[in-house]
Amino acid sequence: MALNHKVIFGMKLRQFREHKGLSLTDFAAMTGLSVSYLTEIEHGKKYPKAEKIARLAESLGRNYDDLVSIRLDEELSPLAGFLASPVLHNFPYHLFGISPAQVVELLTRQPAEASALVNALVGIAEQYNIGVEHLYRSALRSYQELNENYFPEIEKAVDDFVRDGEIHSDPTPSYEDLRAQIESRFNYRLDDKELSRHPRLQHFRSVMVARGKQSPRLLVNPALSALQKKFILAREIGYQVLGLKERALASAPERVDSFEQVLNDFKASYFAGALLINRERLLADIREFFALRLWEPLRFRAFLDKYEVTPEIFLYRLTEVLPRYFGIKLHFLRFNHENGQFRLVKHLNMSRVLIPGGTGVNEHYCQRWLSIRILQDMERRAKAGEEIEEPAIDAQMSSFVDTDARFLCIAMARRLALNRSATSSVSLGFRVDDSFLRTVRFALDPSITRLDIDGTCERCRLTLEECQERAAPPVLLELQNSRREIEQELNSL
Repeated sequence: MALNHKVIFGMKLRQFREHKGLSLTDFAAMTGLSVSYLTEIEHGKKYPKAEKIARLAESLGRNYDDLVSIRLDEELSPLAGFLASPVLHNFPYHLFGISPAQVVELLTRQPAEASALVNALVGIAEQYNIGVEHLYRSALRSYQELNENYFPEIEKAVDDFVRDGEIHSDPTPSYEDLRAQIESRFNYRLDDKELSRHPRLQHFRSVMVARGKQSPRLLVNPALSALQKKFILAREIGYQVLGLKERALASAPERVDSFEQVLNDFKASYFAGALLINRERLLADIREFFALRLWEPLRFRAFLDKYEVTPEIFLYRLTEVLPRYFGIKLHFLRFNHENGQFRLVKHLNMSRVLIPGGTGVNEHYCQRWLSIRILQDMERRAKAGEEIEEPAIDAQMSSFVDTDARFLCIAMARRLALNRSATSSVSLGFRVDDSFLRTVRFALDPSITRLDIDGTCERCRLTLEECQERAAPPVLLELQNSRREIEQELNSL
């Protein structure tokens, strides 16, 4: 019996009972069934046999088909799509300490109110084009933040793999080591030419081709850098070592079929980052770097050469170890800049301060965010014909307008390998408090730029004199102030 059939039957039974004005005790007496059994039916946990359904229908003055039909009346119809959708069945409730049954119980307690809520959420999702994929990725992000983005079981799997395979991983395995492992141990065939023959597939970094019992064939985009190809091999090893079956076959994924796929893709990527950047070596390097009295950008950028990784892989690896081993509260942002538009494509927030995860319709991100400022600087220098060493790197002490929240931000930016007309930045924002200042000595370096920032220009109170970078007038702030003034006048009456 499908879960939604049980739930729909229970909701209809409760609705019909309440329409008759019967309490559970009265209904139990009429049907000869126990109160506890009827409660389980109404909560979607039990589905009665045919003779009991007939008895329930007779007691309610209804036809048998009225109860067993999965059609809901107009009052409850918005719940039908939700109950039949894969979201109810595939959402990872267990990651947050609840079960699908508990969710169903909440729905069946107040079905009419739940129906109205679902209807409202569906309307919001449609207005902002929010699909199941966004929901799954948001759930994963919340799960990462709940665990401070540190997963000991994957770290241990990496340690065991390195030890058993006798891989030299301090500070990082070589490309040759990874290729030998993936070809000999996991029987992969690598092909870095096939994708170049398919113009419509040029945006994929890699494609996995697996047919029956044949050896898996990994097609790697030849336009990628050596560092990106190394990550692809490390991630494929992660799928194999962790035994992850449901997965995306293309990178980046063209479609998302389930939360398990999203979670498994994340686990394989986490494995890859941990394999490429040795945890103990990284902790030693970062302790030494944090002890510096002055901010040394070239020394920070040198970590990319040492670990043979891209800026995104390195900064994201820091989100996995810094909260756990240094107690630092941080956030991670990745922006892409193309055709004059800034798009937030990846973010993670463990800083305990609200940061913009996206903007409303037609809102503009604060142009003073280092993630955006470094991209604008790259564009300005490129137009001036300057030679730019990539990745560009910068630091900034950011203070939120009207709050005491401060962040030391470090960002790196470069052109995208598969789209040279677009640029991308990745940044870490470290929440500044007394503990952080004791840990990161260079945070007080006066050479680091200091700027006041806000979420979006439409909500920021800084004037044009105070902020030359404003991209739009503060229309939403003005609307908020106008409403406040109206409220005050109403109160005065």
